[in-house]
Amino acid sequence: MADKERLIEARVYNVNLSRVYWGRRTNRADRAVRLLRKLIQRHTKADRVLIMDEVNNYIWSRGREKPPRRISVLVKVIEKTGEEEEEKIKEAKVYLAPKKFKPGKVELTAKQ
Repeated sequence: MADKERLIEARVYNVNLSRVYWGRRTNRADRAVRLLRKLIQRHTKADRVLIMDEVNNYIWSRGREKPPRRISVLVKVIEKTGEEEEEKIKEAKVYLAPKKFKPGKVELTAKQ
């Protein structure tokens, strides 16, 4: 299959995860990952959201009961087309944002 990828946009979001502290302690990191996925899907209108391992490891770094209160993520929205031009899938990939990026739209170079 010859999939073609085209970068639509890249944005940096500061996501407040403190609302996962309202519930039970035993599954806060699970809820933080679900909340992040839901927020990214709502903001990007993507069909699929892929959370990279570095983001997942950062959320789980302090254990299941104490995820970080907020996280800064870089979201790349990609449009994939299959062999047939009718197949278009909008996909959002979530990475940890470098410190130099501020929230909002980001212009990415080929290196990033």
